[in-house]
Amino acid sequence: MTKVLVVDDEPRISRLVRDYLDQAGFRAIEAHDGVGAIEAFRNHRPDLLIVDLGLPGMDGLDVIRQVRLSSDVPIIILSARSDETDRVVGLELGADDYVVKPFGPKELVARVRAVLRRIESGGASEVIRAGDVEVDVPKMQVTVAGTPVDLTPTEFQLVATMADQPGRVFTRAQLLDVLHGVSFESYERAVDAHVKNIRRKFGSAPRNPQYILTVHGVGYKFTDNG
Repeated sequence: MTKVLVVDDEPRISRLVRDYLDQAGFRAIEAHDGVGAIEAFRNHRPDLLIVDLGLPGMDGLDVIRQVRLSSDVPIIILSARSDETDRVVGLELGADDYVVKPFGPKELVARVRAVLRRIESGGASEVIRAGDVEVDVPKMQVTVAGTPVDLTPTEFQLVATMADQPGRVFTRAQLLDVLHGVSFESYERAVDAHVKNIRRKFGSAPRNPQYILTVHGVGYKFTDNG
């Protein structure tokens, strides 16, 4: 059974989310502060995290930072903070989605399913090669010049989509559609933040390649020239 760790300091909200996840066939685990979230993450190894930002002690962003030191597990932020800066910071830390309170629990469950589908969508036996980049779709693995690059499920989906069609210009809206159309309420800055993360991770590989190019006023394209 897919395990989801729900981290929120309001028991009423965490119970509500847990109940809807349980009804949808997930196994929900609760934590109510940052330290408890890290402990639960290490003990239960969940398949996905739902994290509030306004936690006592260690806040939600610090929880995400700690998790990202050792794992690319999908993360959805659930927060009353609707400011653009908070959204962008959350994305740049590696969150896969951002849901603003108040929220509809059924929509949240739909977003959980959408994020998990990105992991399962590999299906076919397919390896995409574009220059020094190799994308193993079923294994969800990316290498640059033979060096593995750790990507979140959302980042992987974007790389696989663009690397499969080098030179094609994708608008931000088209890339949001690739992410199943629910991420960040069609918040196009989400794509910019994910691309920034991918470029940073690709930059740690040999030769510091820059494969994803900005097409100003339109979106992005993948080049296999490196």
